Amino acid sequence: MAKKMTLGKGLEALIPTDLDASILGEDQHRIQKILITDIVPNQQQPRRKLDKNELAGLSASIKQHGVLQPIIVVRQIGGKGYRIVAGERRWRAASAAGLSHMPAIVRSLEELEQIELSIIENIQRVDLSPLEQAMAVYKLQHQFSLALEQIAEKLGKAPSTVSNMARLLQLPDNARQALQDGKISEGHARAILALKGRLTKQQELLGCILNNGWTVRQAEQFVVGAKKGASLDQAKGRTASETQLTKDLSKKLKCIVKVRHTAKGGQLIIHFKNEAELEKIARRLSDSGQQIADN
Repeated sequence: MAKKMTLGKGLEALIPTDLDASILGEDQHRIQKILITDIVPNQQQPRRKLDKNELAGLSASIKQHGVLQPIIVVRQIGGKGYRIVAGERRWRAASAAGLSHMPAIVRSLEELEQIELSIIENIQRVDLSPLEQAMAVYKLQHQFSLALEQIAEKLGKAPSTVSNMARLLQLPDNARQALQDGKISEGHARAILALKGRLTKQQELLGCILNNGWTVRQAEQFVVGAKKGASLDQAKGRTASETQLTKDLSKKLKCIVKVRHTAKGGQLIIHFKNEAELEKIARRLSDSGQQIADN
């Protein structure tokens, strides 16, 4: 039986800092010095905003050390200039640093299509972990400038599915590691992501999943409570299917009664084994209602 490939241990293995590696390949000998003015950005680049402070820091580093990693470009149609495939930040920083030339690897469109196809085929493998799939989607989005809709079309999946795959990389570090280690499921991860921007609540939820063995349903119930401003204890209370009230009702109706909270209100669930038991429960409810009316 073939050994399942994993990402390795540590978060550095989950999200490599060098995302250009898959398209650099063994082509270091093909590095060229290209006029910065001959290079244009990719209009399909998914990252539309570049942090000015980060760009300034990178520019200062380039002034001191030069461009340490070449950018990836393709020759423009008609042979006039080059279009960036990966490395727009480096190109802008080098320009700001006053460089006239910068190192680049010139790829052909055919080569890029082959690498892109390889990544797509990799995503479609059934033995990839959710985070491996997310990383592959990230590469297609940021290294090949593909929109999520384009990736979804190439994969034959719904755009929402691909979007959910990519969002897994937004998990807090320890939640991402827990998912990679199989301690939480993808459903748990999506519940944690639903609390994005509320790190404390995300950590509380992760702790409850790991320490209490919560199901995905319980995690989702916690999210509903947390979004309504409930405290930890209150949010935990929403995950309980049994309360003192349901216990009292179970005793009165002589059946199992549970509660399920929803975003608006909830459901009272009465269990019965057969039609005869349902009729008995109905009579008990009718008798209880009549007693209340008589009082």
